[in-house]
Amino acid sequence: MSEKKVKVKAPAYIRHQRITAIWFLLPNIVGFVILNVYPLFRAGVLSFTNWDGFNKNDFVGFSNYVKLFQDSTFLISLGNTLLYTVATVPLAVFFGILMALLMNVKFRSIKIFRTIYFLPQVTSMIAIGLVWSLILANNGPVNQFLMWLGVHNPPKWISSTQWALVSVEIVSVWRSMGYNAIILLAGLQGVNTELYEAAKLDGANSWQRFIHITLPGISPTIFFVLVTQMISSCKVFDIIMAMTQGGPGRATNVLAYFVYQKSFTEYKFGYACSAAFILFGIIMLFTLIQFIGQKKWVNY
Repeated sequence: MSEKKVKVKAPAYIRHQRITAIWFLLPNIVGFVILNVYPLFRAGVLSFTNWDGFNKNDFVGFSNYVKLFQDSTFLISLGNTLLYTVATVPLAVFFGILMALLMNVKFRSIKIFRTIYFLPQVTSMIAIGLVWSLILANNGPVNQFLMWLGVHNPPKWISSTQWALVSVEIVSVWRSMGYNAIILLAGLQGVNTELYEAAKLDGANSWQRFIHITLPGISPTIFFVLVTQMISSCKVFDIIMAMTQGGPGRATNVLAYFVYQKSFTEYKFGYACSAAFILFGIIMLFTLIQFIGQKKWVNY
């Protein structure tokens, strides 16, 4: 005889909790759909048109995507975005870990130092860009210091095609490592201290404890920082706008700035939407690769 599955009805208080949870989540869900899902869907539709923001809105199929890969400015922007991401993500995470280790040291004024390290994150990116543009100017403090050290031809940091992207990467790493350090500090403080005591009793030195206890213990936090830093780097815009406006030439023209130029300067919104969707696809691909790879090194 086959046993019949009897559906057990959830108690009234559990149903009430579920309904309450839905009501609390509803405003956020509605906001997410209106501000994220619908614009994404709308941009996807517009990427197949030649919409100019006003009247022109003809369906052109995949011609925008074909034109993009024949557009030298787009290809340069794509390369700059990849170079920027490859350079900033490892450095921002590495220095974030170092700063988190320093901030995890207990002494009287540590809270003041944690606040100072985090200040760049809450400072306007436009203000940071303007200040760093003055610092890295040809006759700015950095080059004055280098000349004092004996460097007769210091780099033209933001006015040369060779150094402009490097300059932006330096500023971006400087700004983001404080935020990363705060997140990683939370991970450090969640590691079981008994593991360190047991390792000391077994004769493990500081480096061995860091490799075999600290890094595995904060690996989920490192993974979170890697993913968020990668997404932020791929869609970088504000620091480019503040410091270089994509120049000199096209040396710092990244995909997000390319989308801005095509849409709000040249009024090629359909073309810009196709570039934005390619950027979206790149971010999704990188994120997927990270989620697949994290199974081999993240310890939950």
